[in-house]
Amino acid sequence: MNNMLFLNISNPADTAKQIASRVKARRLELNLTQEGLASRAGLKFATYRRFEQTGEISLRGLLQVAFALNALGGFDALFAERQYQSLDDVLNEQSVNRKRGKKNE
Repeated sequence: MNNMLFLNISNPADTAKQIASRVKARRLELNLTQEGLASRAGLKFATYRRFEQTGEISLRGLLQVAFALNALGGFDALFAERQYQSLDDVLNEQSVNRKRGKKNE
């Protein structure tokens, strides 16, 4: 048995294209046209078509598409507050020295 762990590390552009590909697959599963999904999501057809081709869309547009596909649930987990397993985890988190970023001048 192979015990190697493969990580799919990609950049934001690749991740956006992967999301667009999954949205397209979901759209096709539901037998919707690009125009049909764009209409359901309240987007212009050209905006939706560009999203499928390039992965580029505004956050609001992506949320509208997710809503139209009944797939908003996954967004709740993004940047969620950390769930601690023990008091030690909380204390360790508080003891970390946090630095502020530099102001751009």
